[in-house]
Amino acid sequence: MYASREDIGYDFGDDSKVGSKPIKPNPNIDGGWAWMIVLSSFLVHILIMGSQMALGILNMEWLEEFNQSRGLTAWVSSLSMGITLIVGPFIGLFISMCGCRTTAIIGGILNALGWILSAYASNVHYLFLTFGVTAGIGSGMVYLPAVVMVGQYFQNRRALAQGLSTTGTGFGAFLMTALLKYLCTEFGWRNAMFIQGAISLNLCVCGALMRPLSPKELREKYVVGNDREENRAKALSQSTETIKSNGVLGQEPEKKEEVANEEVLGSVQHIEIGGKSGSERSMYGLRLFKTVSQLTVTVRKGFALWYSSYFGAASLFTNRVFVAFIIWALFAYSSFVIPFIHLPEIVKQYKLSRQDNVFPLTSIIAIVHIFGKVILGIISDLPCISTWNVFLMANFTLVTCILTLPLMQTYIGLAVVCALIGFSSGYFSLMPVVTEDLVGTKHLANAYGIIICANGISALLGPPFAGWIYDITQKYDFSFYIAGLLYMVGIIFLLVQPCIQKKQSTDKSTEEAQV
Repeated sequence: MYASREDIGYDFGDDSKVGSKPIKPNPNIDGGWAWMIVLSSFLVHILIMGSQMALGILNMEWLEEFNQSRGLTAWVSSLSMGITLIVGPFIGLFISMCGCRTTAIIGGILNALGWILSAYASNVHYLFLTFGVTAGIGSGMVYLPAVVMVGQYFQNRRALAQGLSTTGTGFGAFLMTALLKYLCTEFGWRNAMFIQGAISLNLCVCGALMRPLSPKELREKYVVGNDREENRAKALSQSTETIKSNGVLGQEPEKKEEVANEEVLGSVQHIEIGGKSGSERSMYGLRLFKTVSQLTVTVRKGFALWYSSYFGAASLFTNRVFVAFIIWALFAYSSFVIPFIHLPEIVKQYKLSRQDNVFPLTSIIAIVHIFGKVILGIISDLPCISTWNVFLMANFTLVTCILTLPLMQTYIGLAVVCALIGFSSGYFSLMPVVTEDLVGTKHLANAYGIIICANGISALLGPPFAGWIYDITQKYDFSFYIAGLLYMVGIIFLLVQPCIQKKQSTDKSTEEAQV
């Protein structure tokens, strides 16, 4: 129902020459260091996404401390979650120029700084800047590289690898909820945030583990992967003639760019060789000039790839199925975030605090979320199963749970619905896989940056909207109903657009056959 990268027409170079020779699979693809990348991504999800899923604890502390409305206070958590994802397209530019490792290390420092500065907050607006913006940008600079690197290192077990790495969100939500609750009780919320900031410095270690693949290793991945995909009947029948007619994404500009870059570096090397008879000072100046030239070439090349992906003649936005995917993302994420932020308040409103203290509902979501990601990843990797169909079924289950949750006013009922929310939301591990199938690994960073940006807008507006509705109606029911209906609109876009495009492609093929 959606286009694989072969259907879309993206190319990763001329495989005809390479394909004639047997290529030995790289041991680091689907194995070896790839599992260290999964571990790094797993820890990133614990420290970033897990912490954000536990912000309901701090939200209650902020309500008591600053005595502001629920709608205004919820903006702190929403800004942090939203900005983490909204900055995705710009982080894609950083990755294109600096690489995943450098981007992640800088992000880890920013994230820790945001937590530590928030410990000294005097009002909610101060938290907007320190926790919402600073920690949010830092989180985004670590989160996107963690997802992209797993996609680069895996070919045949992508869904399982993404599922295992993203289970860190569930583990993190469970662990961080307990940790923040303990720290707030023992040391107060300010010291709790300071300690959490120190823990977040481990994100720099996770970034250091993100060893980049060489261009040769990437080519080997594509060649071996294409050979296996030709023998696999899992290819999806969706054509995107628009992009095919426009040609390969950024191929010609990239070739011209490479020629120009080689000329620049070649001239620099020639000058350096000619200057060997000069003084050491001249040699130092030449080496510095060469370094600056190489950096300039890298920045220009990264910016050209980033710009062509968004604004070029064959940009990602010419893929209509991908555009429908973006529209879905605009509505989907808030439906998952709202329960995490407002469930503690709902439990308090229904007078279920005693049962919730024994086993918090957010912890139920987090624990089942772990199994959901792994199980859905394993199912999606089966040759006879379509990842797209698994993705859609999980979405339908989640939207049903969101619409049902307000009807449950007992702890058992809420626990069952929360368990279903946790399992069905495991489809998050499939999002990078679906995105990569749409655009290819080469453009995964930019494309997934757009998707998580749309998710970020959803996360940014969802919880404050739910808090605003509560301030008016003194109930959370309408918040869940409206969020569920908007979510359903996004799912309809995912269903309708591929069908329309498939029909148009069939009609065009029929006309060509008649001619």
